[in-house]
Amino acid sequence: MDKTVFYDVSYGVYVVTTSYQNKNVGCIANSFCQITSVDNIVSISLNKQNYTNEAIKNTKKFALSIISEQTNSELIGKFGFYSSKDTDKFADFNYEILHDLPVIKENCCSYVVCEVFNVIDAGTHDIFLAKAVEGEKFNKNTPMTYSYYHNVVKGKAPKTAPTYIEEKPTSTQGKQYKCSVCGYIYDESKESVKFADLPDDWKCPLCGVPKSLFEEVK
Repeated sequence: MDKTVFYDVSYGVYVVTTSYQNKNVGCIANSFCQITSVDNIVSISLNKQNYTNEAIKNTKKFALSIISEQTNSELIGKFGFYSSKDTDKFADFNYEILHDLPVIKENCCSYVVCEVFNVIDAGTHDIFLAKAVEGEKFNKNTPMTYSYYHNVVKGKAPKTAPTYIEEKPTSTQGKQYKCSVCGYIYDESKESVKFADLPDDWKCPLCGVPKSLFEEVK
């Protein structure tokens, strides 16, 4: 099957958060969906390997911030490619405790608070069915679509994402270097500076890791 047909399906980009074991926990998701309007029933799928999945199963509630086109791409990298189990993802970003949950506000459009009432096993992922009980708009920013994330931000999907498809580096006349954390490709044929000439404090534009965590694509 040509899995790239799923690229034609419309998605958003969201930060899903909760508070678990005296810690703020969260990850990036793109599978949030409104199921009904009368009872405000929604769904979201999370990989079983995500620590956020474990947290929400135990807390039975989560907040979801809708990312805008103005949101810092490093936020997407930090929440998408690191684990809340050993990383404080919230440290460098604007958030607020609302309804006892950490809510990301970093140029996000709005947020909703949801109470989980059912979890469906979907193989590698769990689907959380929840009722949206609170919500507020922060601004009139344009929500970021998954297409915008791929085509403009040049972001990659983490391997735990429901939409992950392994991408092979394209042929190029210049050398390519791949971030070992998020998969971002630095392509010398498309950049004005060779990778070796980048300063030592240069960081991945997507997830913020140092230059030393890039590997040359052979």
